[in-house]
Amino acid sequence: MPLFAILQAVQLLLIGVLAGEELLVRYGVQPALRSLPDGAHVATRIALVKRLKVVVPILMLPTVLASAAVVVAAPPAGASTASFGWSIAGLAALVAFLLASFLGTVPINMAVDRWDASAPPADWRRTVQRWETIDTVRSGAAAVSFALFVVAALA
Repeated sequence: MPLFAILQAVQLLLIGVLAGEELLVRYGVQPALRSLPDGAHVATRIALVKRLKVVVPILMLPTVLASAAVVVAAPPAGASTASFGWSIAGLAALVAFLLASFLGTVPINMAVDRWDASAPPADWRRTVQRWETIDTVRSGAAAVSFALFVVAALA
């Protein structure tokens, strides 16, 4: 199997897992949190932030590196230029995901990490709503990136 094909397979696996994790948190975990009583919601949100601030970066870093490597390595000879174009678009969507993360949800998560579950800030619901709005963009960008890299692999 050619080296580029192996790189692309690893990259697709990583971006697929990242997109799946992001969609699961956004559309599975977050609605479940909203159904909890306030105290349980805040305590669970704090616990999730503490766990996911470790897990997600461990997945993000190799995904970004593999995605950039797929674009830099360029498709093998004879592959369509469309494949490269789709890969560039996939990388752009991944950059949008990173910007939404580092400029949006990460600062909020850093604040949530310091919350006291027994005495959350008065505006905690507004903070959660802001996080969810940004995370909708973030998880959508991850899913779009995955879809675009799949199309690139098939082009």
